[in-house]
Amino acid sequence: MLLGYLATPFIGVLLGQLTDAAIAGAAGTTTWLAVALAVLLVCELMMGHFAHLYHHELGERQESAIDRDLLDIAHGGAGLRHFDDPGFVDALTLLRQDVHQTRPALEAVLQLLGIGVQLTVTTIVLAFVDPWLALLPAAALPPVLLSRHAQDLVDRARRSQARRIRTTVHLMDLAASADAVKEIRLTGADEFLLARQDADWAATTSVLGRAHHAAAGLRALGQVIFGCAYGGTLLIVVQRAERGDASIGDVVLLVTLAVQVSTQVAGALGLLGTLQAAGHTVRRLDWLRRRAAVDSPPNAPTPTVPPMPTVPAPAAPASIMRRLVARRGTGPRTAVPASRPPGGGLPDRLVTGVRLLGVTVRYAENAAPALRDVTLTIPAGATVAVVGENGAGKSTLVKLLCGFYQPSAGRLLVDDVELTGAAAEQWRSRMSTLFQDFARLQLTLRENVGVGHLPSIGDDTAISVAISAAGAEAVTQRVPGGLDGLLGRDYGDGAELSGGQWQRLGLARAFMRPRPLLVALDEPAAALDARAEHALFQRFKRVARSAREEAGAVTLFVSHRLSTVREADLIIVLDHGRVVELGDHGQLMARDGLYAELFRLQARAYR
Repeated sequence: MLLGYLATPFIGVLLGQLTDAAIAGAAGTTTWLAVALAVLLVCELMMGHFAHLYHHELGERQESAIDRDLLDIAHGGAGLRHFDDPGFVDALTLLRQDVHQTRPALEAVLQLLGIGVQLTVTTIVLAFVDPWLALLPAAALPPVLLSRHAQDLVDRARRSQARRIRTTVHLMDLAASADAVKEIRLTGADEFLLARQDADWAATTSVLGRAHHAAAGLRALGQVIFGCAYGGTLLIVVQRAERGDASIGDVVLLVTLAVQVSTQVAGALGLLGTLQAAGHTVRRLDWLRRRAAVDSPPNAPTPTVPPMPTVPAPAAPASIMRRLVARRGTGPRTAVPASRPPGGGLPDRLVTGVRLLGVTVRYAENAAPALRDVTLTIPAGATVAVVGENGAGKSTLVKLLCGFYQPSAGRLLVDDVELTGAAAEQWRSRMSTLFQDFARLQLTLRENVGVGHLPSIGDDTAISVAISAAGAEAVTQRVPGGLDGLLGRDYGDGAELSGGQWQRLGLARAFMRPRPLLVALDEPAAALDARAEHALFQRFKRVARSAREEAGAVTLFVSHRLSTVREADLIIVLDHGRVVELGDHGQLMARDGLYAELFRLQARAYR
């Protein structure tokens, strides 16, 4: 690329000398200059072509690296709080649209370096003809500044329309989704959604169109300024030629170099526009990294806290504590003392349990708390149900206990170890979970289940045991190719599964993790009938029992059907983000509070 760009200004020099030699009748000199000129022209054309082959491949690699960086930003953080920030989601949406600009941006950097070399050589040559001519490249400065301002106008307009752009993208995704299309056609909502997409896109393009027109006007003004400077330089040399102070070759040289400068400046302006847009992309990428890092504090020694208070408020009732102690027994699994890893991390086996001390959780700084001043103790080995009406804070509590969020205020402890830094990472690596919005991974059956415990993804026995425990043997028989068969049809001709079959695979994924310290289900049965829900919870109880015996694990589940929570050791009743009741089924029914009211309402529906 450098050789190609250097050839360009010397073509002008040789043209000037060739003109003077031809006028003087020096045939031999003219011939050699013509040959040299042809070599330079071939070099200018061919070197740029070969360079393009290399930087195109380099650009593809860079684009792939940035895609991976985006995935790390979106999913590499310890928590999920950044997904609740509209600014983060807007920036992520714009970045996903702009990532394709990074490849031409890399090419623009390389080409600008070449143009910089060209302009430097051109300026030196012009200065030899007339020192005033060396100012011609400086005339490119106003167009550059105006171009930068123009790009800022466009980018501000795009930021202002980020949410509308997200809406139009969402509507396009709905139109391309097989699941959504069925409902859209049946309800006749296609025209409504098309009109909404058209309205949002028209409003967006109107704002962006005005910004682009204003930007085009600024760029045109810059080109006019440079055009005036270009005409002035031509006038200077023509006047010198009239006075006999310059040769015809000097005029040809100036015309050639001035044309080159004009082309170089126009090219540089276009490249700078590309780089300015890429600069906004890079700044967004940097902002996203810093925003996601808020939820990913660096690993640090995990602090310990004083022993558990003798009177937590509220703690599990004494009768529940006695029942749990009696259940643990004195067998060989419980007789082994819990070992704590070096550095004060979590033990291999829970001894005391989980404590929340004055915990408040807000999804945004000025938003109302989703959880308010929650203080409670969940004993090791307990089976805990979380109940409450919609919006009571049930899912927030589960996400908090899973380590997806850090408390906005208060403390979260597991066996007297604060759940931050390295301890939070250890805690997340010792969980088995199944959520209502479980993932449907359209990969091979082995990968779909094996990601639940990546070290065992190649272990056919471990995967088969997990599938059997989840009652998903029929799925294996249905998938051509067995464990290595493809699931879903979005990315290949894979097996299409029902919602219940996908759910069983999600449960099998949860069963892959050995010796979990927390087993959690967050309303995974909301779309199931009573029989299917009962079967799901029976399987869940088996893995919970095994986890309790092996590691003193806490079992946590959320369900709207209160008939499924009767056997829980501890029932946490939430209302508007607060713990309003705590106890087992019998105790809460005797108290005749919110839980009893909800239970009787549901019971009447089955009479």
